[in-house]
Amino acid sequence: METTAAVLTVAASPGCTPRLLGEAGHRREDFAAYRALGGYHPLASAKDLLDEVETSGLLGRGGAGFPLAIKLRSVRDNGRVAGGCVVVANGEEGEPASIKDRWLLRNRPHLVLDGLRLAAAIVAAERAYVYVSDPDSARSVETALSELDSSSLRIGIDLWTVEPGYVAGEETAAVRAINGGPAKPTDKPPRPFELGVGDRPTLVSNVETLANLPFLQRHGSAAFRSQGTTLSPGTFLATITGAGRAAGLYELPHGLPFTELLALHGISSEQVRGALLGGYFAGLLNRTVLDTTLDHETMRRFGSGLGCGAVSVITDDCPVAVAASVLAYFDRENAGQCGSCFNGTAAMAAVAGALRDSVATTKDLDRLRRWSVVLRGRGACATLDAATNVAASLLNQFPDEVARHLAGACVDCLSRTGGAFRADRPYEAEAVRHP
Repeated sequence: METTAAVLTVAASPGCTPRLLGEAGHRREDFAAYRALGGYHPLASAKDLLDEVETSGLLGRGGAGFPLAIKLRSVRDNGRVAGGCVVVANGEEGEPASIKDRWLLRNRPHLVLDGLRLAAAIVAAERAYVYVSDPDSARSVETALSELDSSSLRIGIDLWTVEPGYVAGEETAAVRAINGGPAKPTDKPPRPFELGVGDRPTLVSNVETLANLPFLQRHGSAAFRSQGTTLSPGTFLATITGAGRAAGLYELPHGLPFTELLALHGISSEQVRGALLGGYFAGLLNRTVLDTTLDHETMRRFGSGLGCGAVSVITDDCPVAVAASVLAYFDRENAGQCGSCFNGTAAMAAVAGALRDSVATTKDLDRLRRWSVVLRGRGACATLDAATNVAASLLNQFPDEVARHLAGACVDCLSRTGGAFRADRPYEAEAVRHP
């Protein structure tokens, strides 16, 4: 187990041999150390590796949980028609409650570059990019690229840095930025797999997703599926924040009971009022979160989502005030391009803030409930969907707390020193520097 000066705990769950974290506790892994573990192993057959990816059932770790094999085949096939394609390792971690991508890029950059190399080989890409906003990640990747020799990497890789932002990591925003525009989403279609960087079919894949490919190359799909569930195979990185504790980063098998993650991080189930799941995107769950397991199918059944693996545990904070802070964040961070999102996030944030301050009316709540339905699916990216998820889940999961705020009788907010919970970036995972 590793604890830094900023007290970020990094560990694998008991019984889980880490595939992504490596030997938690070491300093940044350099080229020689990674090669000694079997990294940059020559690829015998790109087709065979793609078949293994498909059999493995590897799902994207960026939030959507889309099967990687489908994206790889689509880009490969479109690239054959277009005369070439591009791959992008997306490390622009715009989700404040997540730190997994930054940790990988800072501490295991060669694992990410190796995965990017393999993805590029599968789709026969002509060019590759690592797309980041975190300065420490950029320096780590730059150093890693300088360590490589021609036998390890047979494709040119460029490091592309942008200013951080919630929407900057959306796949069309990444393509737009690399093409020289602002890091803001564009309307779809076309999607990047059709028309992306340099007008070429482009694979945009989260760095944690790509970091699974070296394991698949060396050990195969059966070994990959030895952890996790049938529909959510493998391990994943979970960032846990909240409960008055410093953040933790854990490698877990999909299907682990939520209560076991709590115990691993030293949080008593008795303290828990609910949680924000999937970062801010999937919204809130009340204490029924204690009955869940950490996999995509179970979270969907509970009306929520695993997303990027970020879990923020709500204990002493009022869920109404938490939701108000998250909606205010979306109001500030939306791209300002789509009227439905620009106006919709502002309207929902205003009602949630009024509810937190006990000045909202039942008509305000009726409007909030209606917006949480009719605004879903609008806009160029998923920011508005995230906001509607937060609004709807607050109303559905915490009706008693909402009623108390309508009556101006929330004891938690009234008794809290300094007033109700407010945060610009609720339950942010600190951008910790490692030694």
